[in-house]
Amino acid sequence: MKLFSLALFAALSATSFGKSYPVTGNTVNCRSGPGTSYAVKKSYKKGQNVSISCQTSGTSVSGNNIWDKTSDGCYVADHYVKTGVNGYVTTKCGGSSDGGGGSSGSYCKKINTAGVNLVAQWEGFVASPKPDPIGLPTVGYGHLCQKKNCAEVKYKFPLSKITAKQLLSDDLPKYTKCLAGYLNSKVKLNDNQLAALTSWTFNVGCGNVKTSTLVKRLNKGESPNTVAGQELPKWRMAGGRVMQGLVNRRKAEIKLFKTASSKQAYPKCQ
Repeated sequence: MKLFSLALFAALSATSFGKSYPVTGNTVNCRSGPGTSYAVKKSYKKGQNVSISCQTSGTSVSGNNIWDKTSDGCYVADHYVKTGVNGYVTTKCGGSSDGGGGSSGSYCKKINTAGVNLVAQWEGFVASPKPDPIGLPTVGYGHLCQKKNCAEVKYKFPLSKITAKQLLSDDLPKYTKCLAGYLNSKVKLNDNQLAALTSWTFNVGCGNVKTSTLVKRLNKGESPNTVAGQELPKWRMAGGRVMQGLVNRRKAEIKLFKTASSKQAYPKCQ
């Protein structure tokens, strides 16, 4: 009976926590959420096995935006876990896909000029790939490199401000798409509001947006202006510390968000 109980416990543990995989980094932080701005809960040493209970998207690390939730209840960047594949190896956290939400797909796929200019202003121009303030390689206006030396970029280095804006225009729609995928049909946004939230999503990553209180409150039907004014200022941390640049960026996003416009952008584009 005791042996049966132990076997049953082992089987249940395997089902709950998933297969174990070795950590490849020297000291890898496990965080409270799927992103580098979340608090560090514990650390894993190189070669240590971790059990993955589910996976989700978050801050991209060396071109991989998957984060693994371990049996310790915290998240580690999948880049540092040897799963043997470049993709998901278990169920997604929450049981839904990255694009799950109420969007019908008829929202504005591109944000307005005010939004593009806001992102460009706060990301800053970088002509050739170099690390950003928290050490991630970027180029242009905040393009996070997916391959070594940003080999995926189709424009020649060093970038001009014109080609950097073109690269930004290529990048932004996927962030608008993931944002729209997390909002339900109760949410009504004009073009300035969608642009401001896309800027925020571009900055903090789709995984962080998905689990945010901001999105949850919008989906409950709360006033967009109230939610944005209260929630956006909270996103001021990077690398574990408050960044004045992020404080200022959030203020600019709120200002754009609260700028009146009669053009609807979500859930339908006018």
